[in-house]
Amino acid sequence: MATLFEPLDLGRLTLPNRMTMAALTRSRAGRDGIPTQLHETYYSQRASLGLIVTEGVFPAVRCRTFPGQAGIETPEQIAGWRRVADSVHEAGGRIFMQVMNGGRLSHASLQDGAEPVAPSALASGTAVRDFESRKECPVPRALDSSELPGIVEQFRHAARNASDAGLDGVEIHGANGYLLHQFLSPNSNHREDAYGGSPENRYRLVEEIVRAAAKEIGADRVALRLSPQNNIQGIEELDADDVLATYGGLLDATADLGLAYVSFLHADPTGELISELSSRARANGRTRIILNSGFGHVTQHAEAETLVQHGDAVAVGRLVISNPDLVRRWEEQLPVAAPDESTFYTGGERGYTDYPFYTVSS
Repeated sequence: MATLFEPLDLGRLTLPNRMTMAALTRSRAGRDGIPTQLHETYYSQRASLGLIVTEGVFPAVRCRTFPGQAGIETPEQIAGWRRVADSVHEAGGRIFMQVMNGGRLSHASLQDGAEPVAPSALASGTAVRDFESRKECPVPRALDSSELPGIVEQFRHAARNASDAGLDGVEIHGANGYLLHQFLSPNSNHREDAYGGSPENRYRLVEEIVRAAAKEIGADRVALRLSPQNNIQGIEELDADDVLATYGGLLDATADLGLAYVSFLHADPTGELISELSSRARANGRTRIILNSGFGHVTQHAEAETLVQHGDAVAVGRLVISNPDLVRRWEEQLPVAAPDESTFYTGGERGYTDYPFYTVSS
């Protein structure tokens, strides 16, 4: 049976351990979306993890989702991420970029005046913080079918830019209520064209995006993040048969690619649904599985050891924030520090790059 501290072949990489850094919103970029020296320090500090997955990055400013989000659209943003990738690699690490479009979970004030879009003109019923205050998410504009190739192109171009910046791969964000999850879920997708209605139609856009990214940089450098039945941020997936048909169908449809990995976030990551979906994703003999417990859940060492018996690796979030050397702490059974949640999204180095590495008290 595998342990957290054994190597893992994943796509083109060999990970030295099976602990990965989950994508974590930290809101440390400015309005220009350019990664800074803080990003370089933050990610390189955590290079001992088997794989780092960046915060969700916007492929175009018209799909920015929160203040302080970094982009991968402009030459300056690409150059900033190149410095981040170089710093991580110099520290011995490996790094994928999570690429996301927030869809209806945004506001025009975040997107240089562009109206948020979604599969259907249905509000999420949630709020979003822009650069000044907290606002209700508006009713989005339903995407016309003629615009969907442009959404695919956003992700394809982001994958190319991330690769050119030196990152090891990209993770397509199809989870947590954002645009691609909005297409997957029947309560947010009421379309009557080829991208709505049946499970096959609802996962069509995600499949097209994954295929475009894989064609651009190689399938073994592309991953997919999914959160079936993660009923947050306006998403409701209550029909178990539909959930299995949608997500199982998507994984069957993309199995020929041999993606680097599929990452699942679920409240019961060792249960029947994720076990079935994992089997389908792994059927090609190449795609790895990364497991993560429910949204906002703090994964402890014992739970991570259990998860790695069901998947190939484990995504860890909050304890990686407060313990940049978490691999060593868990492997040597050292004390771990709790994160300061009040600093998660505040900007600056406090609660970002100032968490210490473990030292023995004299």
